[in-house]
Amino acid sequence: MKILVINGPNLNLLGLREPDLYGKQDYKALCEFINANSLGNEVELFQSNHEGVIVDKIQSAYKNFDGIVINPAAYTHTSVAILDALKAVGIPTVEVHLTDIAQREAFRQHSFVSLYAEKQIKGKGFDGYTQAIQYLTEKYGK
Repeated sequence: MKILVINGPNLNLLGLREPDLYGKQDYKALCEFINANSLGNEVELFQSNHEGVIVDKIQSAYKNFDGIVINPAAYTHTSVAILDALKAVGIPTVEVHLTDIAQREAFRQHSFVSLYAEKQIKGKGFDGYTQAIQYLTEKYGK
């Protein structure tokens, strides 16, 4: 199975940005963790701070990937464009958040992406990515 893992804005600053909230491991550690826990799937990692670039990446996934794991970060709460791109390509998607957005500020509790994603995993740290990959693998197989 080919899975595209998309990380949104500021995730490239893991380890620097609010380490008490997001942890002390950096983005490279996250990428290494995802690759080590890909469950035999082919995984491509992508990160951007730019909404349009994320939309372009989602669109380019059409007919090239079997599943998407996305942590849209701040765009979770604001981006209808990312939601529309996911709906347009029709690829099974799992939404991941390092923190539990339901326990955060009120503005962080709404997710546009959840209107399309089959599953939302929040508050599990890096393990949320493994759970998302496992879900897609079990449901859609190789």
